[in-house]
Amino acid sequence: MVFAAGLGSRMRPVTDTLPKPLVRIAGRAMLDHMLDRLADAGVSRAVVNVHHLADQIERHVAGRAAPAVTVSDERARLLDQAGGIRRALPHIGADAFLVCNTDAVWIAGPRPNLPRLFADWDPDRMDVLLLVADAATSIGVDWPGDFHMDPEGRLVRRAEGDVAPFVYAGVGVMKPQAFADLADGTPVRLAPYFFAAAERGRLFATRLDGRWLHVGTPDAIAEAEAAIRESVE
Repeated sequence: MVFAAGLGSRMRPVTDTLPKPLVRIAGRAMLDHMLDRLADAGVSRAVVNVHHLADQIERHVAGRAAPAVTVSDERARLLDQAGGIRRALPHIGADAFLVCNTDAVWIAGPRPNLPRLFADWDPDRMDVLLLVADAATSIGVDWPGDFHMDPEGRLVRRAEGDVAPFVYAGVGVMKPQAFADLADGTPVRLAPYFFAAAERGRLFATRLDGRWLHVGTPDAIAEAEAAIRESVE
């Protein structure tokens, strides 16, 4: 499930005429950066939700060969991420699935991140498995982190007023059954599902190998591109 429906409010004025997932980083749309990662990891199908400037995104993904893209239409009402998952459940099926933000771009390290995430997934121990990045070395992180992690990879939510060393890197594994009781068409946020799993001791992490680039604002575009150039020099 690739989230491409948001308004991109923090990216304005760029997103007044261009949906945020189509903003280009190092010559490639952020949506393509994510879909390319999925294809390279062997993911064969992706559901992409649309709302803001939806026609542009639909035309864009129509030209992709891999992964095969199904569009989940939220033109009538923006459903937020959990509500978007509920809308897309008929396309997702019964097995565990990936959730992916399109503003999550990374400079890869030696070990590929998505195959490691897949290998770490253990549904008997976990309700949610997140890819997390080191806050201190990431680009565009302007908040005091998201999580602490224990030696087994279990995540604990940062307390109010605290600073945490890890940030959610925009990709995770979840179970579709968690969303089955939601009413279709209801906007619902995704983060509370992470926090509830943490309270149960069933939120775990795979640590990103490389450098995470959070591209949430116009200024972050230049920062991300500079980091990518630096990585290949």
